[in-house]
Amino acid sequence: MSTVVENAAGFAQLGLAEPILRAIADAGYTTPTPIQLQAIPQVLTGGDLLAGAQTGTGKTAGFTLPLLHLLQSRPGKNKAGQPRCLILTPTRELAAQVEESVQTYGKYLPLKSMVMFGGVGINPQVAQLKKPLDILVATPGRLLDHANQKTVDLSAVEILVLDEADRMLDMGFIRDIKRVLALLPKQRQNLLFSATFSDEIKALADGLLHNPGFVEVARRNTASELVEQTVHLVRQSHKRDMVSHLIKQNNWQQVLIFTRTKHGANRLADKLVKDGIPAAAIHGNKSQSARTKALAQFKDGSLPVLVATDIAARGLDIDQLPQVVNFELPNVAEDYVHRIGRTGRAGATGAAVSLVDEEEIKLLKGIERLIKREIPRVEVEGFVPSPVDKSAASEEREPRAPRPRQGQPRQGQPRQNQARQSQPRDSQAAPSQPRQPRENAARPGGQPRQGKPGGANANGSRNGAQPQGQRRPQAGKAGKAGGANGASQGNRKPQATADAGKPLSEAARHQALPQTPIFAPKPGPRHMPKGPRNGSGGGGGRGR
Repeated sequence: MSTVVENAAGFAQLGLAEPILRAIADAGYTTPTPIQLQAIPQVLTGGDLLAGAQTGTGKTAGFTLPLLHLLQSRPGKNKAGQPRCLILTPTRELAAQVEESVQTYGKYLPLKSMVMFGGVGINPQVAQLKKPLDILVATPGRLLDHANQKTVDLSAVEILVLDEADRMLDMGFIRDIKRVLALLPKQRQNLLFSATFSDEIKALADGLLHNPGFVEVARRNTASELVEQTVHLVRQSHKRDMVSHLIKQNNWQQVLIFTRTKHGANRLADKLVKDGIPAAAIHGNKSQSARTKALAQFKDGSLPVLVATDIAARGLDIDQLPQVVNFELPNVAEDYVHRIGRTGRAGATGAAVSLVDEEEIKLLKGIERLIKREIPRVEVEGFVPSPVDKSAASEEREPRAPRPRQGQPRQGQPRQNQARQSQPRDSQAAPSQPRQPRENAARPGGQPRQGKPGGANANGSRNGAQPQGQRRPQAGKAGKAGGANGASQGNRKPQATADAGKPLSEAARHQALPQTPIFAPKPGPRHMPKGPRNGSGGGGGRGR
């Protein structure tokens, strides 16, 4: 943490214990950041706190340092599996880094800590919970797994910390958070720390915090002024070539690239490796050991390029990371702030490049409204995209087809389905040619099939019970499903598929699969065709 606040007297003036100050000095920190100067004194008073600062300003130490001081100043009877402080984080990576900070700043204190998250075996965590515990850092899902198995007891928690609380809400953890809160004692200290301050977070705070202090170092949802932001306009199919070109042209030695999908992260990493650029991808489908290994190699500089989805956008703390690339813009504008916040941390400068397709202009405008500034568009000199093959061209997102009106076939629907919807019933198309029952058509004289009780009599007339072999489900089903639509549409001509020669996107290919018509009426009760009375011919094909 470099010097940010003038005339600051250092951490000693904040009233922290001597063992904590010694650990801070060992880490090389001398001057608190603004969030630390404002938050630490309020936490030390024992009250609740709602605190926010843009990412990279040291907010993790803003709650780690004072809670270590509070726990060591009031020793308690720490029992096995019964933590005194609970820190909840949204992602595994953030949980691991917060626990690492606890270890760093509390190394001279007799406090015990552990971290738990999913994606790894639960048995080692169960074994660790059998020992005395002071501080527990966890993700909500795995914590509830342990609570259900009675391997952790949260009834003695004195301090609760929700780190990146807005991200937990974005990821749908609100229900899990409420379940965790139900397991905690009512008398406790609550701290909410986050990089962004949404209105939803303040609504959560109203129900959780009691007369809280409030700290907001930077205005809401701002990107660091130390990050140089640029936009390159490029087609989606040319983005991988452009990333490779930028890395080689600018000689980037450490670059973090964000993609929107896991499959996109894998494809980009494979492309860079083929171009001679060492790269690895991390996302939710990767094992925790693979993610940890790739992250460690990226931090020590042996891996120059790391491709990640937004699981790494929060809490990824890499010293002096110079470059971030948005391969695709995020769907949520706030996530852009967190992505580029991986660079320009703790007073250092950094750069963020966004590759924007024409269909992402709307997302770009939303980001610019959020950060209240326009991001300059810059052309890339010397970039010549390679010829686009069919697989690359198919990845270009096409505009979504308009939703069809009721009874109208979807674009891209198979022709047999479209024809079936618009084709009138057989009885309407050719009323002069009545359909014959199967038995009568197959056997002269209309004699019933041998061994079938309740069949037709010799002259073909029905005698109370319906013959079992007289139904026509093959023709009937098609006629009912298609004929009902055809009658309601007035034999409307099916809509032709647009741009038949153009490669289909993933969404268009999915739409082209055979689908049951959405607005087809439910089939009514089955009625048997009315049989002939004289045995000379079949009844009409339309049931009553």
